[in-house]
Amino acid sequence: MDVHVGSVRLPNPVMTASGTGGHGAELDAYLPLGGLGAVVVKSMSAGPWPGNPSPRVHATPSGMINSVGLQGTGVAAWLVDDLPALTATGARVVASVWGRTVAEYREAADRLADAPAAVVAVEVNLSCPNTESGRDLFAHDPEATAAVVAATAGCGRPRWAKLSPNTSRVVEVAAAARDAGAEAVTLVNTVMAMAIDPDTRTYRLGAGERGGGLSGPAIHPVAVRVVHDVHRAHPDLPIVGVGGVVDGATAAELMLAGASAVQVGTATFADPRAPGRVRDDLEHWCRLRGLPAVAELTGAVR
Repeated sequence: MDVHVGSVRLPNPVMTASGTGGHGAELDAYLPLGGLGAVVVKSMSAGPWPGNPSPRVHATPSGMINSVGLQGTGVAAWLVDDLPALTATGARVVASVWGRTVAEYREAADRLADAPAAVVAVEVNLSCPNTESGRDLFAHDPEATAAVVAATAGCGRPRWAKLSPNTSRVVEVAAAARDAGAEAVTLVNTVMAMAIDPDTRTYRLGAGERGGGLSGPAIHPVAVRVVHDVHRAHPDLPIVGVGGVVDGATAAELMLAGASAVQVGTATFADPRAPGRVRDDLEHWCRLRGLPAVAELTGAVR
């Protein structure tokens, strides 16, 4: 079940997705976090950030729209308050950083330079749609993406660029991230979405006209297509697939499209044990088909 994402070896290809498992060891009460490939924590800015006004979540058919807005206490507080409990579980940790400017990304990454060895990689979130930037995301522009990835080198760890499905340039953006120093790309973040209450004629989310990001099974086919297209264009660029993974088959589908590993996100809200269940189901899926190594799935679509 072991896989590699660039230079990072994981004992299995199933991780949590950023934003869905908290900043620390919250999920360890439901499943042993050390048994996952890695735990990807909620995206952090250099300092505290209040996020968006409530309401922040709205259920949709086959998914949800969230407009949390990256609330958090910042990297420095995370290192002291949350990371020790997480590392005590034996988990491999992927820190996630974000910023409103290139300088803010640099500051957040630099603060991770002295993090313990349990932090095996840094995911650079270039693509969260439910912030002040709205539709103007770093991940929509190759040059802006390259500038951020280059600026985050101070973390001293492998970087994975988390990209957006909300652009026709994702193949080009992925190349820019790689050329700027990213070892891998995470595909995909949420799909831009909005919900309006017909009775009250008001926005259902507190972010108003900025809307939020759609996640869950509804976006799985989108994620499969983006992973497939980026892998076909850049077969040597490792990909972490995310979007609507709920069982072994949906994880295998993203890997067949080109992912080396996958993340489980929205499913965790319905069942906090979901990442562990997906890992076990994927192993069972492979055994039933006589597959000797899960890594053989990557890019094996015919």
